[in-house]
Amino acid sequence: MASTILLYLIGLNRRKGIEKIDSLILAIKNGKQISVEEIKLDSNLEIIETNLKEMFKKNQEDIANMKRLAQARTDFLGNVSHELRTPIFSIQGFLETLLNGAIDDEKVNRRFIEKAMNHTKNLDVLLNDLIDISMIESGQMRMLPTYFNISEFINGIVEELESIAEDKGLKLETKFYDKEVLVFGDKDKIKQVFVNLISNAIRYSDDGPIIIETKDNNSKVEISVKDFGCGISEMALPRVFERFYRVDKARSKSVGGTGLGLAIVKHIIEAHGSKIDVKSKVGKGSTFTFYLRKKQ
Repeated sequence: MASTILLYLIGLNRRKGIEKIDSLILAIKNGKQISVEEIKLDSNLEIIETNLKEMFKKNQEDIANMKRLAQARTDFLGNVSHELRTPIFSIQGFLETLLNGAIDDEKVNRRFIEKAMNHTKNLDVLLNDLIDISMIESGQMRMLPTYFNISEFINGIVEELESIAEDKGLKLETKFYDKEVLVFGDKDKIKQVFVNLISNAIRYSDDGPIIIETKDNNSKVEISVKDFGCGISEMALPRVFERFYRVDKARSKSVGGTGLGLAIVKHIIEAHGSKIDVKSKVGKGSTFTFYLRKKQ
């Protein structure tokens, strides 16, 4: 009789333990608001308790990540809508003015058409950047890496951009530690990085040279683009590579840009197995630095 009662009590205790496990799993599955401290089982079920706690933490992390992704998607769509709206509304305004009679006014008609054309170019740049970042983030960016002379490569880009710098009274300078060194990378993508960094340096500088420099860094070449422009605040530095983030919204609006350039740059450099860093002081300028593998 005593053994029967004992077996009954053991069975009852096990059933309660199983019911407790079942209720906890159901709560975790349904995303019920519970704390990890509430996941408590008998001492003989310690392993199961540990596994349930790990499952709960992982589930909470997944939910938090999904919420962040959903918010990022919402923010991205909102930013895209805003960036598209500006040039489209401007083009629409100029065309309506022309149709309402300005087209017959020789004093303004050509100027309005040129302004509308400039906005279509801005729209084209934005759409191309959106396509680029979409392909990069979806893993569809194709890389065709090869070894190439980085000094000759930089000189070619400088030649393309120096007239833009000269229009602002700026000079592009180069400093190479070795003019014969070869680096490994996708030339088209790396050109996109240089054009973006140098163009930004020109946009946000009013004086001083813009220096593109290479340095030896063991198995890699350290490459930097330095300006003496307005600089970036310490608070803004961690966010400069975010999509659509603008350090100075008022200035960005006047100098142009899509707000996607540095995000694209970061993705391209990371796709090369490297990283990009930025150091900056307000009123002193900024230095962007990245690394490419060199041929030994």
